[in-house]
Amino acid sequence: MKVRHAIALAGVVVVAVAATAGVLWWTSPEQASPTTSPDGHGGGARASSPSPSAVPFPAPGRVFLGVQTNLGPYDLSAVDAFATATGHRPSVLQFSQGWAADRFDRGLFDKTAAAGMLPILSWEPWDYTRRSSGEQPAYRLSEIIAGRFDGYLRSWASGIAVLGYPVVIRFAHEMNGFWYPWCEQANGNHRGDYVRAWRHVHDVFRQAGADNVSWLWSPNVTYAGAAPLKGLYPGDAYVDWVGLSGYYGTAGRESYISFDQIFGRTLRELASFTRKPIVVTETGATDATGRQAHWITQMFAQLPAHRQIVGLIWFETDKEIDWRISIRPAAAAAYGKGAADPRYDTPWTPNGIPRKSS
Repeated sequence: MKVRHAIALAGVVVVAVAATAGVLWWTSPEQASPTTSPDGHGGGARASSPSPSAVPFPAPGRVFLGVQTNLGPYDLSAVDAFATATGHRPSVLQFSQGWAADRFDRGLFDKTAAAGMLPILSWEPWDYTRRSSGEQPAYRLSEIIAGRFDGYLRSWASGIAVLGYPVVIRFAHEMNGFWYPWCEQANGNHRGDYVRAWRHVHDVFRQAGADNVSWLWSPNVTYAGAAPLKGLYPGDAYVDWVGLSGYYGTAGRESYISFDQIFGRTLRELASFTRKPIVVTETGATDATGRQAHWITQMFAQLPAHRQIVGLIWFETDKEIDWRISIRPAAAAAYGKGAADPRYDTPWTPNGIPRKSS
């Protein structure tokens, strides 16, 4: 789903966080920026090796609950409102950055981690300021494959590599649709281009030593006319988590449809070619017909049957539809009741490494 991006707030906050493995001091991006080589790229910055006290996240048998808001780490007040309304503090914050407008800012990641949330970056190769269709020739997949953006990629890779805690990158999501420039059904792209572009970006990060990155491949739930998922999958060697976007209330889904009905078909399709852990990277329910609270209750009732799902991120935004539950007491109460189950008690700390098995 298209997300409204925020304008960065002025100022940088210096934070200190005590983790079970010790104390991590995080400074401003200027103070902590990686060394720059003569060619302008990161100069040999290497990711820290996982500490001896590294633990899998989420814990075995547990499922994390996260959130995405309109302003993300630029302003955490919406996260606080969500936690207050539901009684459950998210352990993951997903936020979007676009290649045309956004440069690496360590402060966004540090602020997220300092708040006790694993950062998931939805990284979008396009100019999101152009409210247009997916036709942006400058961002064709062939341009990524050819290396046109390698300098930009390396600036992010070298910055993330020295963070000292894990980051998840959700690169070019919902690629099986037609609404983004990186979809193979749009922008003059060709079959096979998406996999080649994904592997290219992945390899640039690996070469930069960004070993603290986990890769989240995240299609939309399948629909009539969607590109087949198997042909878009980069392969298990290039993917750590598989994500899915799916909603009750988007165009074509105005009538009531349950969590199982939204995700079941796609989960079965994924199981035919990968066993990677699943994260529901975007979900929400409309309250247009007064059934938001019911849908949330049913979602928590149906989730345990899907053992491959290790996380779920609620789309707490006001966009084409107002998906927020913090402003609706019945929906917030339903979410809080479901989230109170011990299976969702899995807090994140900077030594929490994304779990590689479901």
